[in-house]
Amino acid sequence: MIKKDQYKRFGLDFLFLALGCTLLAFGIASILKPNGLVTGGVTGISVILDELLNIKYTYIYYALSLLILIASRILLGKREALKIILLSLFFPLLLIVFEGLNFDFIEDDMILASIYYGIIAGAGCGLILKRGFSMGGTDTIAKIIHRRLFPFTSLSQILLAIDIIIITMSVFIYDRKVALYAILTQVVFTKAFDTILFGFGSKKVKIEIISDENVVIQDYILNSIKRGISAYEIKGGYTNQNKNKIISICSPREAMLIKRFIADTDPDAFVDVLPVISVWGKGVGFDSLVEEELA
Repeated sequence: MIKKDQYKRFGLDFLFLALGCTLLAFGIASILKPNGLVTGGVTGISVILDELLNIKYTYIYYALSLLILIASRILLGKREALKIILLSLFFPLLLIVFEGLNFDFIEDDMILASIYYGIIAGAGCGLILKRGFSMGGTDTIAKIIHRRLFPFTSLSQILLAIDIIIITMSVFIYDRKVALYAILTQVVFTKAFDTILFGFGSKKVKIEIISDENVVIQDYILNSIKRGISAYEIKGGYTNQNKNKIISICSPREAMLIKRFIADTDPDAFVDVLPVISVWGKGVGFDSLVEEELA
């Protein structure tokens, strides 16, 4: 029997998916294509093939999505295919609907169009991936290439190479100006995408402390700051002495409080602070490993 919590999670998944697909389809049909812009991924390939073959990019996108789905099933297995089947079938249909509406959000301003598309489409993709769905685009192509041809090359490098090839093609199909706007679009898209997934900036920091007063410092972090710690033994390369290193994840403000306490307790301590993109787990201000559910 399906539990109430599972219904809530399914509802939230569907909400994120629908909103994300709507934003992405709107960005492509109402901003990207009307202004003659090109981007990376399957969208970029579809737009370029539209120009070359004089076939609507929406139909090309649908055909490519189905081909990627079939290739994923054959080369990566059933599990990978299931991850993308919903997007491969649902999103192209939504794209065709928006194309039929023939609504131009931005006209005759490629800079504004690049920025608007990057923000809207990046937010849409972020919402989709935030709930664990896969777009079934060039990320899946990269997985196939990685597994079958270049296992020694990282997925991120393969994805970057694919986008570079697509944008380079736009130079010959269109002109250098379009390629430059494509780069701008990708930069804004990536920033919007990261913001949806991880929030604005670094909300947490990791503080690492090496001190002779580690017992006092640990007590301060645990009982005054109310943060958890990890501690382990290290060996200094210069002194060749064993010492304890304390590690804690906290807010930037809490890191400054810890710094001031250490400055008063052990001015000779070594402290380094690193930005943390996101923290998943139990703790004050941390994101839950389980997706947020509807109230």
